[in-house]
Amino acid sequence: MRGIFTALAALLLSAAPAGAQDASSVGSSVIWPQRQVTIVVPFAAGGSADLIGRILQQHLQAKTGVPIVVENKSGAGGSLGAGFVAKAPADGYTLLIGTVSTNAINAFLYSRLNFDVGRDLQAISLLVRFPNLLFVNPRIPARTVPELIAYLKSHDGQLNYGSSGIGTSSHLSVVMFELATGTKMTHIPFRSTAEEVNNMIGGQLDLALDSMTTTWPFAQAGSVRAIAVSTPQRATAAPDVPTIGETLPGYEATAWQGLFAPAGTPRPVIDAIAAEVDRIWKLPDVIKALQAVGGEPVTDTPDEFTAYTKTERAKWGEVVRAAGVKLD
Repeated sequence: MRGIFTALAALLLSAAPAGAQDASSVGSSVIWPQRQVTIVVPFAAGGSADLIGRILQQHLQAKTGVPIVVENKSGAGGSLGAGFVAKAPADGYTLLIGTVSTNAINAFLYSRLNFDVGRDLQAISLLVRFPNLLFVNPRIPARTVPELIAYLKSHDGQLNYGSSGIGTSSHLSVVMFELATGTKMTHIPFRSTAEEVNNMIGGQLDLALDSMTTTWPFAQAGSVRAIAVSTPQRATAAPDVPTIGETLPGYEATAWQGLFAPAGTPRPVIDAIAAEVDRIWKLPDVIKALQAVGGEPVTDTPDEFTAYTKTERAKWGEVVRAAGVKLD
């Protein structure tokens, strides 16, 4: 999948409009940007967060003529890059591509973070939602969420589930499912989603709830059976697959990504950046690129995104505590 993200980023770069225009303005006094902007991606190059950062880079630079730099700062599940931005000057020139992990889960998962995501980072806009796909080994007779819940309850503690690592969205999404259904399974963590799927195909794994971007092709091929998606709405790529929330109202386990700035960044600057994000995210080539990798492009206001991240932190905090997971 890394190759797909890289290829799409290259395609977007070649398609970006040439020639600089005036920098963005809000009102009569705020002009942003006036100098280089650094977009920090808290993961290695080639992944979905990197693709998001480079889409912003290409379109902002093409419009404003100001250098926009993407800097990959990976480590500690994304917390190294998030911490870097949290301590950067609050002027709108160092931004973060934050994720559900960096800005909702990690605060409860890691015991040695030297920053507070709620206090030290300002939400600008949600950017994309990536659904997780609930899928099972074809030998499991369940084909719907109600059937799966009934099967789990009749085989309490006998089934296992995989994830792409302890404390990841794929792990905690199943913990949330267990809490919502009163069921219990044995967790088997793997090093990647690909390894997880291969073990299911090989017959060693019963269930998983992981990135639809990676797992949907296997479901289409019949190697695994798709049951539902974890987002509030059905996925564009699979409109016939129901959401978990259709059976369990309120269930949402979205692998979202959004844009953040250091706390204290002036509100007019935040609004100027949010306006640019909204403009870029309405471009047909951007929408097409995000949907091609299973993403659901979306924007909102800084206030809406602030409220959403607060709700997400509270929700995932409860799930992490229920899972009893803690990392250094």
